[in-house]
Amino acid sequence: MTAVPTLDEPLRRADPRAVRLAARAGTLRGQTAGLAAGFLQGNLIALPSALAPDFHRFCDLNPRPCPLLAVAGPGDPSLPTLGADIDLRTDLPRYRVWRDGIVVEERFEVSDLWQDDLVAFILGCSFSFEEALATEDLCPKHIVAGTNVSMYRTTIACAPAGPFQGPLVVSMRPYLPSDVDRVVAITSRFPLAHGAPVHVGDPGKIGIQDLASPDYGDPVELSSDEVPLFWACGVTPQAVIARMRIPFAITHVPGCMLVTDVTV
Repeated sequence: MTAVPTLDEPLRRADPRAVRLAARAGTLRGQTAGLAAGFLQGNLIALPSALAPDFHRFCDLNPRPCPLLAVAGPGDPSLPTLGADIDLRTDLPRYRVWRDGIVVEERFEVSDLWQDDLVAFILGCSFSFEEALATEDLCPKHIVAGTNVSMYRTTIACAPAGPFQGPLVVSMRPYLPSDVDRVVAITSRFPLAHGAPVHVGDPGKIGIQDLASPDYGDPVELSSDEVPLFWACGVTPQAVIARMRIPFAITHVPGCMLVTDVTV
């Protein structure tokens, strides 16, 4: 893969369809944090139809990391309930292709790999509540830096469903202790974007050994006067796919989301 370019400033205030068309045209290749403010962003997981019922059950059992926004019909790359002219094969900036639990390639579009029996799930994303934080002078550090959010696998086990079982993945944003209550109150208003944090403080208590080495995304500096807050993350299914060696799947690259027409 080539280096990911920095965010295109005009896309920060673009409407969601313009962001999707930028991905489709190949002009948006990077992460989508801070883009199309006020609209829900979503994680993509596309699986063979034989696995779809168990994954749907997994989402039902684990609503914090997997808030279900929509499910497409087998082979259908469109999602009219989430936006006009959505094409799940082209409208995300970057994709991962999984075989037997291993990422075999990352691509900018997956049209030639889309199968008639693939069922696509879109799960809510914490990027969706970041505008609300920013308007309260609580803008997350990764937005200010123009980088991806830090994400970590934890030792918290998800509720299993069929072949889907594995660890909870969390995203992290640091804040001053005096801001924690406000951050929790604001994000709790967005259950479709993972809601309130699942943990505040010592990362070791949830199995994270080194905040400077995230499993996904980019490191975010934690100042000596800040505490880390951790939210359930829609990358959790990717950790499950890897743990359980699911035969085939297509997902987004962490941070490179589907931007929908649904307002937050």
